Amino acid sequence: MDPTLKNRTISALKREIPDLSPRLKTVAKYIVDHPSDFGLDPIRETARKCGVSTYTLVRMSERMGFSGYEEMREPFRHALVSSTAFVERPEWVDALRARGELGRVQAEASVNTMAIVQRSLERQTPEQMERVAAMLLDGRNVYLTAVRASYAMAYYFHYVGRMALPSLQLIPRHMNSAIDELNYAGPGDVMIAITFTPYSRETIEACKFARDRGVKLIMVSDSDVISSEFTADETLVASVISTHHFGCYTGAMAIMENLLALLVKLGGKDARQRIKSYEDLRKDNNAYWIAQKKH
Repeated sequence: MDPTLKNRTISALKREIPDLSPRLKTVAKYIVDHPSDFGLDPIRETARKCGVSTYTLVRMSERMGFSGYEEMREPFRHALVSSTAFVERPEWVDALRARGELGRVQAEASVNTMAIVQRSLERQTPEQMERVAAMLLDGRNVYLTAVRASYAMAYYFHYVGRMALPSLQLIPRHMNSAIDELNYAGPGDVMIAITFTPYSRETIEACKFARDRGVKLIMVSDSDVISSEFTADETLVASVISTHHFGCYTGAMAIMENLLALLVKLGGKDARQRIKSYEDLRKDNNAYWIAQKKH
């Protein structure tokens, strides 16, 4: 599910309202004003609340480019389920809402962030996380690939994870493609691929190539089903629902932080020694800024 679809649909409805017929205009305004109810209620109840026929709702969905009413309703329903996962609302959130329009925007984004972190983490079972960590530790070579916005997460995971997992390689390197880096990959190797809707062509092609070579595949994504052309061995699903026009990746980062914690724990003494060696190296080379003491 595209995490931006709900917001893009609302924006499109707002643009279309001046050119709609009176009944379609009523429907559009209802959806814009009551997105949660629209995502929750069945078609007959929505028609009753709007004061129109169910046929009018179907016409509205077709006008907006959807194949049917349920397809238009689905992103609203999906957003409703994801954004209500976080039940407790801190007092500071209400205080933000009282600070004007930008305070309201910040409050909604904050609640959404906390909700998707909770929802993403609660989906990960200890059994699956242990399987994923063991797969990574047992891999001869572990490739990690992502592009565009997802690349930032991959870079961070590689930067930290290689201390516990020396076989971890971030691809593509330099100006190559991920497939170039997989030329010698095969059975016994593992690849982690990070991609979210809309899925990057380069990442999908790298996944297909890796699977054809017998590489085990771990996906970090927003869906269990990404392509009909390959199947991952494990998929860690994160909610990326957002209050703006781009996916919110805090849920995915939370999952990856959990995975890093497991790798350090399962890596045992060897992992701890490698981490210490990196820390000592950075101290010896003055990698970190230290404030001068005042005399």
